[in-house]
Amino acid sequence: MTESRDKKLQEFIRSLRDQKLTVGFAESCTGGALSAFLTEQAGISDIFLGSVVSYSNEAKVDLLGVRRDTLMQEGAVSESVARQMAHGVRRQLKTDWSVAVTGIAGPSGGTPTKPVGTVCFAIVGPGFESSRKEFFSGDRKTIQQAAVDLSVSWLCEVLDRK
Repeated sequence: MTESRDKKLQEFIRSLRDQKLTVGFAESCTGGALSAFLTEQAGISDIFLGSVVSYSNEAKVDLLGVRRDTLMQEGAVSESVARQMAHGVRRQLKTDWSVAVTGIAGPSGGTPTKPVGTVCFAIVGPGFESSRKEFFSGDRKTIQQAAVDLSVSWLCEVLDRK
């Protein structure tokens, strides 16, 4: 782990602990990498309650309550689906905050409107809900790592403003 990534992770953990908050993740294209990144730290169970790796559409529907009509109309890689994933994991794990990530890590699966590297994020917490779409370049691992880093950085920013 680079010094910058480690610093951001420590900031993330400290912010949640200081505010006595919990978090859970709904991950698709990162395949659990966000959870793995957080659980590299010992004793993290006081703030991290778990995650749902929902790689298939069926898992998104069955485990997180994502609506089929949203999947059909907007596709799995959309801000609407990310928001529903974030709400679903927060509801299932009873966390204060949740982060959802869904995207196309490649090398295949991209389309002209959603190229490889398209990643949608959502954060849901007390009185807060937001989503965003980002485009990353690089190979599969680089895109997944960029998605993990952005998730941690963005939730830190949100928690700092609260």
